[in-house]
Amino acid sequence: MSTVRVRFAPSPTGYLHVGGLRTALYNFLFARKNRGVFVLRIEDTDRARYVEGAVENLIQTLHWAGLEYDEGPARGGPAGPYIQSERLALYREHVDTLLKSGKAYHAFDTPEELAEMRKSQENSGVPQKQFRRWLSLSPSEVERKLREGAQAVVRMKVPDGETVTLEDVIRGRVEFASDLIDDQVLLKSDGYPTYHLANVVDDHLMGISHVIRGEEWLPSTPKHVLLYRYFGWEVPVFAHLPLLLNPDKSKLSKRQGDVAVEEYRAKGYLPEALVNFVALLGWNPGTEQEIFSLAELVEQFSLERVGKAGAVFNIEKLNSINSIHLRSRTDGETLKLGMVKAALGQKGWSGATDEYLLSVIGLMKERVERVEDFATDAAYFFADPEVYEEQARAKSWKPATAAHLRAVRAKLAGLGSFDHSAVEGAVRKTAEELAIGASHIIHPLRLALTGVSKGPGLFELMAVLGKETTLRRIEKACDRLG
Repeated sequence: MSTVRVRFAPSPTGYLHVGGLRTALYNFLFARKNRGVFVLRIEDTDRARYVEGAVENLIQTLHWAGLEYDEGPARGGPAGPYIQSERLALYREHVDTLLKSGKAYHAFDTPEELAEMRKSQENSGVPQKQFRRWLSLSPSEVERKLREGAQAVVRMKVPDGETVTLEDVIRGRVEFASDLIDDQVLLKSDGYPTYHLANVVDDHLMGISHVIRGEEWLPSTPKHVLLYRYFGWEVPVFAHLPLLLNPDKSKLSKRQGDVAVEEYRAKGYLPEALVNFVALLGWNPGTEQEIFSLAELVEQFSLERVGKAGAVFNIEKLNSINSIHLRSRTDGETLKLGMVKAALGQKGWSGATDEYLLSVIGLMKERVERVEDFATDAAYFFADPEVYEEQARAKSWKPATAAHLRAVRAKLAGLGSFDHSAVEGAVRKTAEELAIGASHIIHPLRLALTGVSKGPGLFELMAVLGKETTLRRIEKACDRLG
């Protein structure tokens, strides 16, 4: 296989898990680094778990993340179709080949019998091959049962007393005792293949050179290696990625936070930031660099620098990376994201002009981690405060404060220009005239204007709010706080 061909092969069972995004990303980076082909294949043979619209959502999410595939649904290619439910005849053909060569056999166990055998094996605690009682059935008996309409699956025949080995790029040499591998179902009674058969057949027919997938598939890999051997096919290069973990080192799950890419997108994370963060979940460049563009990831990525140990999903790290990517955009680029207006619209503050929004972005982008934060941390740019931070009120609002702020309000009302220099001059001049430190005005003035004690530069803030809003809020706070 001279050309690198990799694939991302998700099942359309819902949203795209961040672990799936990492698998797609590593395949994409490896293909681009090696001038290869990135294939998207939809593995939809488990019809009970199929979710309507999941394929379209998956493709759209990959597009949002910048991971454009070369061959796949809606795009086509020489190895199509790329949806497994459209390839059923191919699987049936290959199952017939295995049956004829004695590498597979029909099994007629009922679901109840299978459940009882599993229970018996669990109780005995003795590893053994399962469900082999139909292996000795003669061809004529098999034909008779099939003619009579008996429900059957097709199982692969795993050899006894062998060691199945594979070389994994990430894990090195891995060995499996064949006596501990059960005779895997290849074709279900409904005519659909299992993952194992369809995966191997499609990887071969699509010319996949490298199989890059999650660690959870490692125990299944000896079955796949045997199938490659049974068909007489070259085995691809395997690379099994480490697990993604919660901070408590348990497997990443919905119970401890969001796991769907779409959830992070909805919360205002930038695609380049999420991709940057996910790239570092298992891979490191060997340097101190942590902020990457997609092009830089392509340039530096290698499977040899992917580790074996589980990677902890640290939301604080994601927030930090997202804030850096957000700050690297111009104010205009941030506004064009559309997410700013969408976030404000959800709060009922969608009437602001682009000019005003650009001013808010300019002041706040050093202080936000996500686009959504513009609608939460910057709420006071769009609505008068209704409550005032209690701790700040106790610390900065004194008996004389209302009088001080009314004095500065009068000074501000007389200004012709309301830029930050003029505003600052008025505040400091008032403090001088009152013979008090400027902080005795600045801190309660911020509280009056925003309801909180922290934020961007006060005078720049006042200039953005404008004269009318500033005067109104000062008077309102003086009336309320006394």
